[in-house]
Amino acid sequence: MQKRTNEQWIADLKDKGTKRETALTDLRQIILGGLPFALNKWLSTNDPRFTALAEEVTQDTLLRVIDRLDTFEGRSQFTTWVHKIAVRIALTELRRKRWENVSLEKLTEGEDNSPLKDLMMDHQASTPEDLVEGTDMMQRIQRIIGEELTEKQRQAMIAIAIKGMPLEEVARRMGSNRNALYKLMHDTRLRLKRRLAKEGLTPADVLAVFEHR
Repeated sequence: MQKRTNEQWIADLKDKGTKRETALTDLRQIILGGLPFALNKWLSTNDPRFTALAEEVTQDTLLRVIDRLDTFEGRSQFTTWVHKIAVRIALTELRRKRWENVSLEKLTEGEDNSPLKDLMMDHQASTPEDLVEGTDMMQRIQRIIGEELTEKQRQAMIAIAIKGMPLEEVARRMGSNRNALYKLMHDTRLRLKRRLAKEGLTPADVLAVFEHR
């Protein structure tokens, strides 16, 4: 594989002949070689999904790199810039695949009708008193959410803030867009903040119960 400076990468990829094809082949190998290490926290190379994901990410990365060549500012190695693009694409795809068969209704309504069940289960109190306090706080928050928010606000908040579904995925499923969902979440936070104040609580009070881990 030919070693290239940043300038040579740009020049070769902009070439109309064999230099471009050779550069793309080399860049493909570099991306595929870096993905196992970059994604090992999220997906093992032994996972049967890995090969297909790596091929898809590599192809999408090459297309995006070609499309954005003029945005490369040379502040890092060209291949480092390419790797960052590849990782962003891969993580976005992993998030999408994780949620593709999960409906908002299923996500926000558990079998026990308790959307905050996961947070309550994750809370590891250091004393029995902490456990009681944390459970009580979760129940109060659940009651406030049910009484204060519209169904649309409740679904968006639980999906994004509690369950971790990507904002773009929530927007798509709600037939909305990113900007509209930002506005919805902003209004949701204001309503909750006002209601917490009426209940004599602050956001710090809510977060404090999770400090004992």
